[in-house]
Amino acid sequence: MGKGDLTLMRYLHIVPYQNLINWSVAHVLGNDLGFTNRYPFVSIGVLLKPSRNVVIIKDNVEYKQVTVKTNGGGAVLRGIKLGKDIGTKKQYRVTEGQFIMSKIDARNGAFGIVSGDLNGAVVTGDFPVYDVEKEKLNPSYLQLLSCTKPFIKYAQSCSRGTTNRQRIDVNHFLDLQIPLPSLEEQNTIVTAYKNSISLAEQYEQQVANNGGKIKQYINTQLGIEQFTLHKLEHGNVLQFIRYKETLLRWDIWNGDNVISSKYEVVRLRKLIQQINTGTTPPTNKPEYFGGDIKFYTPSDIDGDMYLGKSERTLTQKAIVDKKARIFYKGDLLFVGIGSTVGKVGIVSDDIASSNQQITGLTLDRHSILPEFAFIYMNANKDITTAEQSKTTLPIVNQEKIKNIQIPLPPLNIQNEIVSYVKGQKDLMVQLKQRAQDARKKAIIDFETKLFV
Repeated sequence: MGKGDLTLMRYLHIVPYQNLINWSVAHVLGNDLGFTNRYPFVSIGVLLKPSRNVVIIKDNVEYKQVTVKTNGGGAVLRGIKLGKDIGTKKQYRVTEGQFIMSKIDARNGAFGIVSGDLNGAVVTGDFPVYDVEKEKLNPSYLQLLSCTKPFIKYAQSCSRGTTNRQRIDVNHFLDLQIPLPSLEEQNTIVTAYKNSISLAEQYEQQVANNGGKIKQYINTQLGIEQFTLHKLEHGNVLQFIRYKETLLRWDIWNGDNVISSKYEVVRLRKLIQQINTGTTPPTNKPEYFGGDIKFYTPSDIDGDMYLGKSERTLTQKAIVDKKARIFYKGDLLFVGIGSTVGKVGIVSDDIASSNQQITGLTLDRHSILPEFAFIYMNANKDITTAEQSKTTLPIVNQEKIKNIQIPLPPLNIQNEIVSYVKGQKDLMVQLKQRAQDARKKAIIDFETKLFV
């Protein structure tokens, strides 16, 4: 070979014939998925060894069953069953550290590494299981790689069959070439990812802890020590209640359904200047929808103090034609019907509207701050929804809303409580953002190492 031939070798890439599983140049060069050329490429089949540890299911033995969640959810416990309740009697045992996939859902990212708590569990033949060549491949590195969009896209290209029952062609999948850093560098990549995720989880735990601290702070400041629901003892079919003890109610909730506080406890009716339940304009009138007036439904009330955007909006015509109920800035909206009964929020626009699942309250601001009412009711749904009707849909109607008990400290104390809670909420927003940033960093740092 002459000098010219050596120069030419800089531009040629020699590929053994047996490696030509397809004619894609990108595939031949190990770049189908946009991987960087920083590391050597190895077929994934070289790093995985099929494992078929057969288990014959016995009727009187309990078995842990494993499944694999899509979109990088990993291997998880499907359930624990007696053998007599398991239809397929021939199954396969998995052990910690093995790589597992779902033949059906691999195209949706159903790959995972078997964790220690799943050791000894069983799977059907629809879940290929592999021992990982751990001297060359860190299982956690493979797990992270299998969560990436390009990896999942490749799995989709290996799937065959009808739309609803496509199954991965395992042999085709095992031909995939992946970048393989040294084991030491794999460990470094995995450790950096886990550190970022651990930091995110710490922030998320702080958010959860702060949520509990807020309720504890509120009830401590208000001196709430007791909340007792009145219940008839089993077998009691007759109970005498003196007329002067009936207060505002004749039903069985009137009894000892009370709270104690170091401040005066009043029924919400004493603080309400106006109360109305929302309504939905005729949906066959498009001229009523799509304007600039927010139209709230329970799904729009998400726990924030001040109500933000709404999924649907109304036009001025809906208001002019009296087809919608108007609520004003500072009004408190209370979800009175449905699975999220008790959620509250404060109207932040000059006017807004809502559907019939929501009741709006205009409060006497000389006695109670809307923000204080929100904080108390948001933190004490067990109190505000205690009298809900136990029907198909939980209901707290206007009368029951009026009957909610609320401690009433002076306005300066209410202001102190509001200021503290707002500060804690702001901190929680910051912590949530830090958690999101840490999770993004984990992904970006990992993908920067492996992709162009």
